[in-house]
Amino acid sequence: MPSLKDLKNRIKSVKSTQKITKAMKMVAAAKLRRAKERAEAARPYSERMAAILTAVAASQSAQSSSDRLLIGTGKKDVHLLVVMTSDRGLCGAFNSSITRATKKKIAELRKEGKDVKLFCVGKKGYELLKHDYGRLIVGRISEIGRKQISYNDGEHIAREILKLYETGEFDVVQIVFNHFKSAISQIVTFQQIIPLPEIPGGAGEPANYEFEPEEESILADLLPRNITVQIYGALLENLASEQGARMTAMDNATRNAGEMIGKLTLKYNRTRQATITKELIEIISGAEAL
Repeated sequence: MPSLKDLKNRIKSVKSTQKITKAMKMVAAAKLRRAKERAEAARPYSERMAAILTAVAASQSAQSSSDRLLIGTGKKDVHLLVVMTSDRGLCGAFNSSITRATKKKIAELRKEGKDVKLFCVGKKGYELLKHDYGRLIVGRISEIGRKQISYNDGEHIAREILKLYETGEFDVVQIVFNHFKSAISQIVTFQQIIPLPEIPGGAGEPANYEFEPEEESILADLLPRNITVQIYGALLENLASEQGARMTAMDNATRNAGEMIGKLTLKYNRTRQATITKELIEIISGAEAL
């Protein structure tokens, strides 16, 4: 049975932890507000750009294009999964949900006879995947946007991926990230960025675009930029999801600490009362014995 001193020290320790988790919750809430605003502001631009280029890819003129970012390599044998996680923990199941979905996707692609390679963005994803899939990892980047995520961060990741693509390392690229829905809900999302995905269902007439100047020069600029934009949008979504998950996790930790303090305080009071009662009995028994 723990002594009164042990219980008192434990209560003090849990209270200190509760102060830390409460402070972390407040910091995450402040960061979440800013991250949510940036993610929501970037969505219309990235979604519209992807829609236009996807429609261009379905047009008749695109079928004869030689740009591999538009039409692909002609094969779908090797898939690259760009796994986006955080560099820091204490954010609940944020990272584990992404890596769990990635492992499931790897199993599905292998079942279809495809080869899989991984590109890790963030320390936690690399640490969770390297044990089982270390030989599949062809690149990793950490400490992206340590102070604040910028467009240059998306550009840096896009350049690294395009270098691998130009050397024939893979045929298809998908980014894996958490799409922000709310502070308690983040959806693991797989988004194909190379080549441009086909229009779902293949229904409807392809859009007919007129290009000025030439189609080749416009696409040569827009296609790499689209990859950067989609990666940048995914980074913003991931950041908002991370802060939402951290805020929720720290809120739960703070409440759990409060419950533990209540239980320990009750146990401390009962132990103290039992000690006092025992001492009184000993005094009374000693007095009667005289």
